[in-house]
Amino acid sequence: QVQLAESGGGSVRAGGSLRLSCAASTYTYGSKYMGWFRQAPGKEREGVAGAYIFGGPTYYADSVKGRFTISQDNAKNTVHLQMNSLKPEDTAMYYCAADRDYAQWFTGAVYWGQGTQVAVSS
Repeated sequence: QVQLAESGGGSVRAGGSLRLSCAASTYTYGSKYMGWFRQAPGKEREGVAGAYIFGGPTYYADSVKGRFTISQDNAKNTVHLQMNSLKPEDTAMYYCAADRDYAQWFTGAVYWGQGTQVAVSS
């Protein structure tokens, strides 16, 4: 069983930056694609960014392209999400998720973290 532990998040003013981290308890074939979803109150969950832990193609939602960057530290089974130029509409609970590939991750990831709150004020 893979456990995902998120860190980072918090409150920031618009235009500011935050960095989220997600550490997997172990590496498995079934959890090698890791990334972030977010969900704001009253809205559907949205895939934000994802990547294979050992590198390769990355995924970004159109709403965050050019502002967010996902990176990997495969020695630590960890992915980071650097969020710059934050907007009030980025306010949400951010969840780390993992599965074996992008398709599975995007449509129904098996492994999930507990979530970390991001609040951006105007």
